[in-house]
Amino acid sequence: MSQTIQNPFGSEITAEDIVSVMANLKGWEDRYRQVIQWGKKLPVLDEALKQEKVLVSGCESSVWLILENVDGHWHIQADSDARIVRGLIAIVLAAFNGKTSQQIVDFDLEHYFEQLNLINHLSPSRGNGLKAIVEVIRTQAATF
Repeated sequence: MSQTIQNPFGSEITAEDIVSVMANLKGWEDRYRQVIQWGKKLPVLDEALKQEKVLVSGCESSVWLILENVDGHWHIQADSDARIVRGLIAIVLAAFNGKTSQQIVDFDLEHYFEQLNLINHLSPSRGNGLKAIVEVIRTQAATF
């Protein structure tokens, strides 16, 4: 019996959509506002799920990340106490949620982030936190 992977945005937003929207924005401030908007669309994680064991280490803000493999596809839930981080999580989930382990491992994340022109505008701690989130997802996908 196959289970449908629920998109965390309530509708389908793909990595391609994210790249397309970001390419049409002018300047870092517009990109920043858009990232915040995507973060607002991300469902808030139920308080009961915000446990120590799902906290991502290496993040300046609190980030909770829950991964579940359903019929070979990853269902990812995540939340943060910081608005910009919620937006960054949304960007990562657009690339990884609903994908197979192989698709996650093969996804060219460096190219994706280059297209978004975001990383060089983030503080080093935010950039490291983003990398920590991606590392948790990729490690779990690679070892499943």
